[in-house]
Amino acid sequence: MPTIDIKKQDLEKLINRKLTLPALEKHLMLAKAELKEYNADTDDLKVELSDSNRPDLWCAEGVGRQVRIALSGKPDEYPFFKPGRKATRIINVSREMKAVRPSIAACTVQGVRMSDDVLTQMIQSQDKLSEIFGRKRTTVSIGIYEMDRITFPVEYRLVEPSSVSFTPLGMKQKLTLAEIVERHPKGIAYGGIVKPFKKYPVLTDGMGRVLSFPPIINSAELGEVKTTTRNVLVEVTGTDLRMVTLTLNILAANFYDRGGDIDPVLVVYPYETDLGNRVTFPYDTSGTMKMRLSKFSAALGEDVQLADLKKRLSAYGLIVRGSKDVLAVSYPPYRDDIMHPVDLVEDYAISRGYDSFEPVMPRESTVGALSKLELFSDNLRGTLVGAGFQEIVSNILCSREELEDALFPAERLVEVDNVMSLAYSVLRNRVLPSLLNVEAASSKAFYPHKIFEAGEVAVLDDAENMGTRTDLNLAALISHPAANFSEMHTSLDILLYYLGIEYRLEPAEHPLFTQGRCGRILATGAELGFIGEVRPEALERRRITMPCAAFEINLNAVLTFVA
Repeated sequence: MPTIDIKKQDLEKLINRKLTLPALEKHLMLAKAELKEYNADTDDLKVELSDSNRPDLWCAEGVGRQVRIALSGKPDEYPFFKPGRKATRIINVSREMKAVRPSIAACTVQGVRMSDDVLTQMIQSQDKLSEIFGRKRTTVSIGIYEMDRITFPVEYRLVEPSSVSFTPLGMKQKLTLAEIVERHPKGIAYGGIVKPFKKYPVLTDGMGRVLSFPPIINSAELGEVKTTTRNVLVEVTGTDLRMVTLTLNILAANFYDRGGDIDPVLVVYPYETDLGNRVTFPYDTSGTMKMRLSKFSAALGEDVQLADLKKRLSAYGLIVRGSKDVLAVSYPPYRDDIMHPVDLVEDYAISRGYDSFEPVMPRESTVGALSKLELFSDNLRGTLVGAGFQEIVSNILCSREELEDALFPAERLVEVDNVMSLAYSVLRNRVLPSLLNVEAASSKAFYPHKIFEAGEVAVLDDAENMGTRTDLNLAALISHPAANFSEMHTSLDILLYYLGIEYRLEPAEHPLFTQGRCGRILATGAELGFIGEVRPEALERRRITMPCAAFEINLNAVLTFVA
């Protein structure tokens, strides 16, 4: 979780009130934060944030805002988010940016007093947002520039890596983009983001001068902000427009809290985006969620009065409208974590204080124990380890690409809604692809390879309450120069023999296995799983150089045959 450093006096300025340490510690709970350390000599606070869904809190301004709102009892107003603002400054995006780093948002700030504390917090906010929220600048990176030296319009475009040179921050000589990637510390750290592309992104002003090489480094000429700076240009680039927009909204709110006036910037895209092709930033991403007071009370576990609900949520920065049972709760543009009414219940509980709830002791006594299925799977794990197999453990979440060659035509997967990363966008419905991924990374280990996993899979099932069910599958794989169906069949035969299950194999076709070298595993007419030799195309796709044979069985089904 993020840990930030704040000057206590600076935080008190943002809150508009002096606070004792005990009072400050109590108020920090509103931001899901904990005071880890205070140095009275330097006035330094070390604050640990425990919420990864609230990047707006990962800075002194965000923490101060949340406490200030609670003390005032009402949300802060940010007039620059209101519609009707006309932007006089423009950023033009080139069409080819769509394939590399397609999203950019920007605004300007006038009249900010860039003291040492403000500059330190600005740098810290950039670092936390781009490193953690922006996944080490992959999806979000930030640039801040001395605006008075910039001539608009600004161009966001691609160039040949050796065709453009400028003096990057931290150096005194000019380097080309190709040289920055190889020689500059930031280029070495983040160059992998742009190296897959033939051309690299740059931001240049109306006079052709380089502002920055996003997401790597700013120009020392235009991109160095000092304590004497009063007016700045703030830009955010990335691969996800929603995340880019939210990041800019957070930064704009932070600078506004510091006394700056926020002016909009028009970004002109030559291609369609989720917000259109002419977007004025900062962009109002606030939203409203409807819920019933009765549902709210049910989720909280106690009756909540409408007046108290409005008071507590208002003191947490939300706006509550409605009467009687139906409510509409609006959240600000610098928040993007309200996805379900339960999120509002949590905000109410935090605003009210968890210590205000009366604990209720359980009325029933229960004893926990491992399920029969888990005990059964433990027994099978021991059997396979005894047979020379090595157990691996992998995630049920994975990418669709990992499963594509193991799916039957029209076979559907359980997908993650509002996915943050394509690498974890679906739930696997088979374990075997996970074993193949491990085998792909094990080419330097001595052969033969014998691995297995007993893990959960998710399967669509209309008969279930939520439309899906979770099964426990067991998969095993062998890999060496002579791995074949017969050897894998022997391992399966030993396993089911010890379980006392009579089974038979029936020829079958499976997208992951070679035709004619695959079979269904049947017991008394019920299908337990499949076995076969992995087809060469699937191995080549993962760069596996040795033949592989494997089987996978459903332990839920197998358990029904075990006495």
